[in-house]
Amino acid sequence: MLFQVGGQGTRPTFFEMAAALQLPASLRAALTYSIGVLALRRPFLHKVLDYDDEFFSLLMMVLETHSLRTTDASFSESLYGLRRRAVRIVQRKNVSKMDSTSSLHHSGLGKHQKVLSVVFLVVLPYFKSKLHSIYNKEREARLQASLWGNDDTNYFINEGGEFTHERQEPSTAETSNMAGLKKRMKAIVTACYPWLHATNEGLSFGYQLLYLLDATGFYTPGLHLLGVHVCRATGQELMDSSSRISKMRSREIERLRGPPWLKALQRVLLTCMYASLDYAQSGLIAAVFFFKMMEWWYQSAEERMSAPTVYPPPPPPLPPKVAEDGIPLPPDRTLCPLCTQKRVNPSVVTVSGFAFCYPCIFKYISQYKRCPVTLMPATVDQIRRLFHDL
Repeated sequence: MLFQVGGQGTRPTFFEMAAALQLPASLRAALTYSIGVLALRRPFLHKVLDYDDEFFSLLMMVLETHSLRTTDASFSESLYGLRRRAVRIVQRKNVSKMDSTSSLHHSGLGKHQKVLSVVFLVVLPYFKSKLHSIYNKEREARLQASLWGNDDTNYFINEGGEFTHERQEPSTAETSNMAGLKKRMKAIVTACYPWLHATNEGLSFGYQLLYLLDATGFYTPGLHLLGVHVCRATGQELMDSSSRISKMRSREIERLRGPPWLKALQRVLLTCMYASLDYAQSGLIAAVFFFKMMEWWYQSAEERMSAPTVYPPPPPPLPPKVAEDGIPLPPDRTLCPLCTQKRVNPSVVTVSGFAFCYPCIFKYISQYKRCPVTLMPATVDQIRRLFHDL
C-alpha cells in the first residue's frame, strides 16, 4: 500500500484519494457479507446484522481515533501512505518590490482537528446512514398506503387458510402523541433528506472535479471546513511516527499504578491492545479475503454435492409397427412407400416418423387423413419437409 511513499510530489493523485474515500464503504459491505455467511451457521450473529450501523460505527470510531492519534491520518489514508496536514497561509513581503506573496505552510494536526476529523469520518456518515434508512422506509410505507389504503386494518391469513382482517384498537393519548411526533419527524426527514443528499453529493462532486483539475487542494468539503490537506508521507515521517508511537506507549506503561500483579495484568492488556490495533488494518483486509475464499470454497463444494448426476441418454423408442392393412415398406430405405420411386422433396409424417415424397404424402393425407404405413390419424399440418434425404 505504501508504493507512493517518496514519489514525485506530496500531493496525492485523484485515484489515491478516491480509493481512500471508498475503502470504508467497501470494507463495510465485505464485513456485512462475511457476517451474513457466518450467520447461516451461527444464528446469534443475526443480532449483529440487525445493528450493523452501530457496530460498524463503533469499530470505525476505534480505528479512526487510533489512526489519527498515532499517524495523523484516517484509517484508509494510512493504508495508502497518506497523512493529514493543517493548512496555514503564510504572507511573505518583498521590500524591494513592495509586493506580497502568500504560500501554504503545512503543520501537524491539532487536537480539535483530530476530534472534528473523527466527527466527519464516523459520526456524520452514521447519521447519514440512519436518515437514508428512515427515508427508504417512509417511501415504502407511502407506496404501500397508496396501493392498499391508509387505514388501521391488518390483513392476515388464519390457520384455516382464509383471508381475514382485524382493525387495531384505539391507543391511549400518550401513545398517540408519541406516534404523532414520530410521524411528523419522519415527514420532516422525508421532505428534507433528498435536498440534503443532493446538496452533499453536488458539493462532493464539485470539489472532486476541482481537485482533478488541480484547482484546489481539498478533495472533500469536510477537509476544506477542517482546513486540512492530505499529503503523501515521506520515509522520514514514517520513521518519526514509529518512534513517536513507541515513546507514547512507553509513557503509558510507566504511568501504571498499583500492586505488582495488577501492573503486570495491565501491562499484558495494554500489550494485547497495542498489538490488535497495530494489526487491525492488515488483519481486517486479510479477514475479508479469507471469508471470501471460504465462502467460495463452501459454495463450490455445495454446488458439486447438489449438482444433478448426469445419466446417459435413454435409448430411442422403437419405431411404430406397420399396420396389417397399411402400405408395406420397400426394402430400399431411399424409396417412397407410395410411389416406390426415388424420393423427391422428402418429407416426414410426425405421427409415425416415416418419410415419403412430399407430393405423394400430401395427396394421401389430404384424402384419407391418416399415415399410409401405420394408419395412424394425421393431418397435412403434421408433414415436415427434410433438408436432405435420410
